[in-house]
Parts: sequence; structure tokens; C-alpha cells
Amino acid sequence: MNGWGAYEVSVRFGARQALDGVSITALPGQVTAVVGADGAGKTTLLRCIAGALAPGAGTVRRPPARRIGYLPPGPGVYEDLSVAENLRFRSASYDIPAPAAQRHIGEYLERTGLAAAQDRLAGQLSGGMLRKLGVVAALLPEPELLVLDEPTTGVDPVSRADLWWLIARAAAGGAAVLMSTSYTDEAARAARVLVLDSGRTLAEGTPAEIVAAIPGTIAVRPERPAAQDERRRSWRRAGAWRVWLPSAGPGHPGTVTPDLQDAVCVAALRRELADADA
Repeated sequence: MNGWGAYEVSVRFGARQALDGVSITALPGQVTAVVGADGAGKTTLLRCIAGALAPGAGTVRRPPARRIGYLPPGPGVYEDLSVAENLRFRSASYDIPAPAAQRHIGEYLERTGLAAAQDRLAGQLSGGMLRKLGVVAALLPEPELLVLDEPTTGVDPVSRADLWWLIARAAAGGAAVLMSTSYTDEAARAARVLVLDSGRTLAEGTPAEIVAAIPGTIAVRPERPAAQDERRRSWRRAGAWRVWLPSAGPGHPGTVTPDLQDAVCVAALRRELADADA
């Protein structure tokens, strides 16, 4: 079995099924993205893979703890320590030799724009700077598996570009990168994507495979359709309405080339309509 990941993993919290037989593999040298709305099960899945939560069923394959870099949903650092103190403490906890730690810390601080803030308390950083610090801390052990829980949520565009540089660099260095995100435009940059909905797999594959699996086509309308059948298959996007037409061909009037966001919406609609009909 190549890579790291979860296989037929299920997790239940009381009466709530957080994950239901979910599988995902993160391969070395690639970014794998987990997409879903709040409550879809993204954090639960990543916690299982990082070793922070034991699944109720299924198996997890991961490297030793010292070869895992993990950014949780929160800051992932100590807010009452300075930027530099956080990184030195993280390096020491992984037994990274001081000269190597100092070299890596200096490089990351300069590249992420945190060098000027290295003596500032982490709790005084902006949201974007705090997330960058958390990602840098997760990268310090040069992990085989890098698990990042929504690293770019609420981050400004410049900080997001810096974070993606770090993520891409980790993958290029051979790490298996597994990240969750609510942004389909980010997920489209990943090698493979898993879409979760209420703890169940909604779609899985490369971004192109997920888009190609859409049956029918997508049409754009200036207003929401009046017909009830089409209203059930429509959603708001970019100031207009998109309608999934399961039986229409690409020559249908008003059709557009779908992207990953359209594919995720269609996959969610298909399950919703199937559940309603059942």
C-alpha cells in the first residue's frame, strides 16, 4: 500500500456519525485536498490521520509521530510565546540539532515575512501571520506526512500565496501533504481531491476526473428558474443562477464549461435529491 491515509474509517460522537466508511490516500510528493462544508467531517478525518483521534472502525496508515507535521484548526502554536520562541521550542521537541533548527527557522521567517515579527508574541499576530507561523512550525521536522487543517481560512491573499509556497515546497521535497479547505479554487490545485458531505464521501479523484463525472451540463440563468424541477437543481453563483441539466448536451443554450465548484455542487445536489426521493 503506497502513501499514508485512512481506509474505511468511521467515527461516531454519541448519536452523530462524523465519518462513515471514508477512505483517502496521501501520496509522497503530492498535495491531497479534503473539501467540505462545516460539519462535513474534514477535521475529524485529519485528526484520525495525524494520530490525534482513534477511529471507531477502519485503519489508518501513518509514519512515526516524529515524521508527522500537523496544523490543527486553531493557532497550532503557543500564543504566550514569541514567534522565535515557538519555533525553537518546536525544534527542540523534535530533537532537531540547534544549528540546523536555526538555519531552517531563519529561512522560513524571511520567506514568510515573519522575520520582523520574530520577537512579537504569537497572540499579537494577525490571522494571516498566525497561520503562517503554524504552518512553519509543522514544517520544521521536515515531515514525511504534513497534515494541515484549513491553513488558509480567513487569510488575506498575500499571506495565502505565501502559505501555498510553503505547501508546494513541502510536496516538492517529497512530503505527502494532506490539507482540508472550504475553497474549491484551492482544491483544484491539488493532485487529488476528496469531497465530504455529512461524514460521507461525495466525490473522489483528480479535479479533472471529478469535473468529468458530471452527468449532463450546467446552464447559467440571470434569475432562478420558475419550474420546480429546475429550482431543485439550481444554486446561486457570481450574481447569477446555475442550473444542473442532467439530460442536456453541451449544445444546450446558455451552457458553460463546469469547474470543480460546479462539480461539487452537482454531487451534493444528486445526493440530496436521491435522499429526498428515497
